[in-house]
Amino acid sequence: MTATADPSASTSRKSLAQQLELDMRLIGMIGAFVLLCLGFHLFTGGNFLTPRNIFNLTIQTVSVAIMATGMVFVIVTRNIDLSVGSLLATCSAVMAMTQTVILPQFMGVPLGSLVIAPVAIVAGLLTGALIGAVQGWLVGYLAIPSFIVTLGGLLVWRNVGWYLTNGQTIGPLDPTFQLFGGTNGTLGETASWVVGVLAAIAAVLALVSARRNKIRHEFPVKPMWAEFVMGVIVVAAILGFVAVLNAYDIPFNRLKQMFAAAGQTMPEGYTAGYGLPISVLVLILVAVAMTVVALKTRFGRYIFATGGNPDAAELSGINTRLLTVKVFALMGFLAGLSAVVASARLTFHSNDIGTLDELRVIAAAVIGGTALAGGIGTIYGAILGALIMQSLQSGMAMVNVDSPFQNIVVGLVLVFAVFIDIVYRKRLGVKK
Repeated sequence: MTATADPSASTSRKSLAQQLELDMRLIGMIGAFVLLCLGFHLFTGGNFLTPRNIFNLTIQTVSVAIMATGMVFVIVTRNIDLSVGSLLATCSAVMAMTQTVILPQFMGVPLGSLVIAPVAIVAGLLTGALIGAVQGWLVGYLAIPSFIVTLGGLLVWRNVGWYLTNGQTIGPLDPTFQLFGGTNGTLGETASWVVGVLAAIAAVLALVSARRNKIRHEFPVKPMWAEFVMGVIVVAAILGFVAVLNAYDIPFNRLKQMFAAAGQTMPEGYTAGYGLPISVLVLILVAVAMTVVALKTRFGRYIFATGGNPDAAELSGINTRLLTVKVFALMGFLAGLSAVVASARLTFHSNDIGTLDELRVIAAAVIGGTALAGGIGTIYGAILGALIMQSLQSGMAMVNVDSPFQNIVVGLVLVFAVFIDIVYRKRLGVKK
């Protein structure tokens, strides 16, 4: 007797997966991330998944994750940007010199003035956007391959930053500026809960709005129970994340210094958690903004249309050359924003800041599902990719793996991730 598969069962399974709109690649990434964290937690004797390490892990991820969101757009348009690490260094140098030399010495602004931080940040962001636009112009209008333009930028901007500071480490940076670095700038427990609850409400409203839009346009929707489960998972993830960060207590001596600086006496037995770092809040805002740009704006649609078929996009009236300039300018702007976070976390500008970040950023985008052939990529995937990369490096450091071997492992993981992505897309019949 020959055994035969039940086609109805296969059809029902397939239809259920389609109804739930499951992104199996994303689920696989989340599963791999969870297994990675559990493995390191086991090998570090229970020290990896602690509030302290999770707090440090998040603030270490922010800089690369911010740039990874911009790299998604660059790669989707079939380009690459190898200069982001060096561009970060130049923007950091500009901001450091603005804070310590230009404003205090040449413009008479006293150190500690509230004007210093915003002026320095604007200078860094404009520097990044301008350099990015120039590189985009070379790629878009002069048709120089982005690999060559940004490879040159990798060498040029790293050394421009060196000359701006005369090769010196510049610091300490402005106290207000340092608030964007993480440890020196957090919301505290109460404000973090407020932000968490508001974020949870916004997430639920977004799910409800998306469902209503699908119904209005007569698109298929998930079963109501699936939407409910998704909402519960999202809310639990947001509030759980806030709870973990609030559980990391500020050290006793630091609390005493904070009360002393405010001219107060610390109550006996008083404790307080760090809460949500300002830098993580910046990343969340960037992620939301970039997702809206990708999914809800003409600019985002043009980016994916150009990446999918550049010739067809140009024939349809899209100015692909100007689009390239805008994409690289946005990438430069985000590199400047990452420079704010990275230098604020260090509390000074160092000439080696951002070294090899270009590779980490590209790896995060690719591991997150951005196709190097262009046309495909997600913002949330890139951020998850950055988190996986940082978790891998942090975990290996905690189990005393030396730096050269860490780089070997990261390189192998990158190649393996691209291979898995190729196999996955072939199974789906996607040619990218």
